[in-house]
Amino acid sequence: MISKKNDFEDAKVNATIETASITTNNLERDKHLKDEDFFHVEKFPEIKFKSTSFKKVGENKYRVTGDLTIRDITKPVTLETDFGGIVSISDKKKAGFTARGSINRFDYGLKWSDALDNGGLIVGEKVDIVIKMELVKQ
Repeated sequence: MISKKNDFEDAKVNATIETASITTNNLERDKHLKDEDFFHVEKFPEIKFKSTSFKKVGENKYRVTGDLTIRDITKPVTLETDFGGIVSISDKKKAGFTARGSINRFDYGLKWSDALDNGGLIVGEKVDIVIKMELVKQ
């Protein structure tokens, strides 16, 4: 993430997640998540987010909008973002942010589903996204 302005509104966010790195602390579930039913790691090795806007909406509050790509499907998402503060390290100022939002996994081709005895889904439709960002002023 980079920015030249003090209000961060020109910030650009690019995040990449290697799908093979996904872990839930359950080896059997992790193996299933990497199969074709979910992330299909061999065919789609990365999940990507690229911001299209970074807007201040309140005191220490921002709204980051961008394109999220999972598998071969790209859709716009909006993340509510909290500014955590600035620290100086090695003569560089770094600003911390935490962005949060949610998506419907079915919108991205993550279609596997199985029902519990009570009728609910083993894996819910909604997936929460949390991105922790560090911005260095250019």
